[in-house]
Amino acid sequence: QNMSDAMAILHKLQTGLDVNVKFTGVRVFEYTPECIVFDLLDIPLYHGWLVDPQVADIVKAVGNCSYNQLVEKIISCKQSDNSELVSEGFVAEQFLNNTATQLTYHGLCELTSAVQEGELCVFFRNNHFSTMTKYKGQLYLLVTDQGFLTEEKVVWESLHNVDGDGNFCDSEFHLRPPSDPETVYRGQQDQIDQDYLMALSLQQEQQNQEINWEQIPEGISDLELAKKLQEEEDRRASQYYQEQEQAAAQVQSNTSDCIYNNVHFVQDVIFSAQQVQGAASPASGRQSGSNERKRKEPREKEREKEKNSCVLL
Repeated sequence: QNMSDAMAILHKLQTGLDVNVKFTGVRVFEYTPECIVFDLLDIPLYHGWLVDPQVADIVKAVGNCSYNQLVEKIISCKQSDNSELVSEGFVAEQFLNNTATQLTYHGLCELTSAVQEGELCVFFRNNHFSTMTKYKGQLYLLVTDQGFLTEEKVVWESLHNVDGDGNFCDSEFHLRPPSDPETVYRGQQDQIDQDYLMALSLQQEQQNQEINWEQIPEGISDLELAKKLQEEEDRRASQYYQEQEQAAAQVQSNTSDCIYNNVHFVQDVIFSAQQVQGAASPASGRQSGSNERKRKEPREKEREKEKNSCVLL
């Protein structure tokens, strides 16, 4: 069953997997079908978006909620008449705003102690998956930004703060700063632009979704609405892949028909040439008297025209 569930979501790897973090542990995620891929392949999945247990009001406001549950809680708390719930919603919202980078210092400390030396794992942050490892007690992320395509010696970036200004290293974890200082900025900017274009594309697809909004009941929660949108997106993706396969099959069929027609055309040309050659040969015996007369008549007319015509010198 796990293998079947994993195969059903592999096509989502081209657009992104939906994982829902919980703020209580670096390996705590809400169990979704997407997590089966990591479990089945035995790939550790980490995140660093944790609540500092020493801040009691944030711990109380966030609780054991996942990210989606916390967003729903904030919305419901804002609409409540209870001042205590309104206060909790405000604290939770402030926590999300202050940790918009999806990494806290408490989470970074927990990551450093949880990841094993030399372990290859996946790190989730800012809605992106990165390859992470630990070398001599320091965490490193694999550099994949487009701006570093020409930087052959830049392979890893250290993860030692929440601001994202790590040190760049080569494959042996030796410091190798980029040859061009603007490479870092261009790489980050290209990644932001690419993410922005993808977000616009997803937004456009959502606007074009064939959902009958009149049939959606009133008072539906954001989570249920998101699930309906995701189901429609999966359906459209499946339909798109089917159309691509049909188009490829049609192209292959048209190519075969074209080759077939060209072969028959060449055969017809060869056959016609053979007939003409056979008709012109004296030994063929196929020249009839009527054909001979038809050939002679135009020649006689041409001779008469030559006699009656004048030549200007």
